[in-house]
Amino acid sequence: MTVLAAVDLGASSGRVMAARVVDGDRIGLTEAARFPNRAVQVRGRLYWDVLGLWSGVLDGLRAVGEAAAIGVDSWAVDYGLLDADGHLLANPYCYRDARGAKAKADVLARTTPETLFALTGIQPQPFNTVFQLTADAPGAHRALLVPDLLTYWLSGEAAWEATNASTTGLLDPATGDWSAAAADAAGIDLGLLGPVTPTGTVLGPVLPEIADATGLAAATQVIATASHDTAAAVAAVPYEGPNAAYISCGTWSLVGTERDTPIATPAALDAGFTNERGADGTIRFLRNVAGLWLLSESVDTWRRRGHDIDLADLLDAAGKEERLRSVVDPDDPRFADPGDMPERLRAYCAETGQPVPETPAQIAACILDSLALAHRRAIDALEALTGGAVDTIHIVGGGSKNALLCQLTADATGRPVLAGPDEATALGNALVQAQALGLIGPGPDARRAAARASAQPRRHEPQGPQDPWEQATRRLSGPPQ
Repeated sequence: MTVLAAVDLGASSGRVMAARVVDGDRIGLTEAARFPNRAVQVRGRLYWDVLGLWSGVLDGLRAVGEAAAIGVDSWAVDYGLLDADGHLLANPYCYRDARGAKAKADVLARTTPETLFALTGIQPQPFNTVFQLTADAPGAHRALLVPDLLTYWLSGEAAWEATNASTTGLLDPATGDWSAAAADAAGIDLGLLGPVTPTGTVLGPVLPEIADATGLAAATQVIATASHDTAAAVAAVPYEGPNAAYISCGTWSLVGTERDTPIATPAALDAGFTNERGADGTIRFLRNVAGLWLLSESVDTWRRRGHDIDLADLLDAAGKEERLRSVVDPDDPRFADPGDMPERLRAYCAETGQPVPETPAQIAACILDSLALAHRRAIDALEALTGGAVDTIHIVGGGSKNALLCQLTADATGRPVLAGPDEATALGNALVQAQALGLIGPGPDARRAAARASAQPRRHEPQGPQDPWEQATRRLSGPPQ
């Protein structure tokens, strides 16, 4: 049995998972350590406490005790700036920091969203790296995306792993290399970046100081796994057929499919779709939906006000509420920032002439119905843009444990939903590492087979008629923005 350390960093917490490769065809996961992560506001700016994350990673590696390799994945777009000696200049900004909106406006004064999308296939969003980089003061020697930064601290090797590099808005999706035209259009010096690193590259052993600090063997390898958390999750989707779509569900719902070529058409831009790299050099053609962020922010609001909210009890109560009584567009800009989410939901419903949800159960029902409806709309758009039918939906990640959301998604889309693996991101991280070390066979088919052997999905068949969902779709004000 070989142990791999999968470092998985999310927007609210990070963890180190001990992944045990069993019999060469499946992986067992055990959480070795979990530590908090949150954006920290200082003088109106929002930062990540990356040194706190680093401390948590080291503690987690000590808890693992022995590992053949380490791989790091995290959210996309955010980065640290280094000086010429490789030292961190400042804490990375959080993608929710407001400076991105002004930076986007400044860039789009020189070019157009259509131009950038045609060059990179990436939906122009204020948080994209391409916009963030223009807002930073000059003087940095190097920029490393968050997982690449931690990989650098572990190994001393700077990498720009392909799946996360593809989210920056600076990569050509067809060639898999940096787009000089996109960099020129945004006014960015590509000298801040290095060659794109293929997914699964073995970077080398941990630095001696890391071995001393963690107790890991000096021969422990650091691997550039699928470092974008969604790419790692998709790498672990146990597809049952060629016509399946995935929803990587957590803070965001990423609804998409894998393709050989990008779709960077005006129609794809208008529909909110983007083209990111997959673990096998595929294109993850997907749309971002706001996801369970609305529910977690609502629960946080209630708890701050002293309400004792048990999530399981809340979901049970939400399941008994009237379906589709009130629905919102989860991607409405008012829901993007931290704050009083329940009040924003009530205001939206009041403005659109719907019954206003008052109790936590009614608000949770509104959120989950709305997310299922957004999943339906994204799947419909996906079929229209690709010209292919979707017959099955895989929901992976933390949201796959939400049985109500999975069932509502099946009901809304009229398609069976296969829920799981729950730990898709950590599993995909470990599977890519295992393939890099030759512990399981090469290629996507061998990895998918190992994913199926590692976690059996739970099936949700659609129930009830489609008419109520069609009517709810018409109640919303137009297509997704």
